[in-house]
This record gives sequence, structure tokens and C-alpha cells, in this order.
Amino acid sequence: MSIRPSLRQPPSIDAFGGGGFRVSGQWRPGSLLLLDDQPMDWRPRALAQVAPEDFAAVIAGGPAVSEFVLLGTGAVQSLPPREVREALRRAGLGLEFMSSEGAARTYGVLVGEGRRVAVALIAV
Repeated sequence: MSIRPSLRQPPSIDAFGGGGFRVSGQWRPGSLLLLDDQPMDWRPRALAQVAPEDFAAVIAGGPAVSEFVLLGTGAVQSLPPREVREALRRAGLGLEFMSSEGAARTYGVLVGEGRRVAVALIAV
């Protein structure tokens, strides 16, 4: 029996700062959500604006789409709102949070390992 390699090529976060992210060579202004290999604009511009509904697509996909959520909280690591933490926990999704710079770098490592992870990044 042979093992067939995955054809999955997740997007890369090549750069960050200046109010956005360069994803697979393309500049995307504003905050960013990467889910199931699809980069999407993300509403929150600051951690105080993050709400459970901002994770609706992630929660809908559940653990089948993502092992956990990696949240970039902006320029510094900060605790996400309790409602967000509880909504993701109820959906069976873990949450890791750190600065957006740290989360962007960690995302690269995790997808390099073949992990399924949703990443939500607040632009700085």
C-alpha cells in the first residue's frame, strides 16, 4: 500500500504590518481570517471588537475543518473576550492566542507540519 502525498497547498503569510498582510504574494489590507486554506477579510480591527459571531465560519466547520483557532490579538498578546473563549470551547475548538506577529509565524510552522488550523489575525 502506498501513501499518497497531500496536494493541499495552504496559503503562506509572507509579511505583516502596515495595516495588513501579504498572503501568498498578494497584499490584503485589514484583519485576516484563514480557514480551510481560504483567506478572507475579517471584521475586527481591535481585540475589543472581537465577538463570537466573528468566528461563525470557523464554528460551522468545527473540528473537521480546524484542530483549533490561532488568534493574533494585535501588536501585543492579550486575553480574548470571555464570550469568544466560551463559544469556541462549546464548539469543541481549542484557542491559542498571541500577538498577530507571533500568530502569523506560528501559522507558518503549523501548516508546514500539515496541521489544520484556522488563523484569525488583527492587523497592525
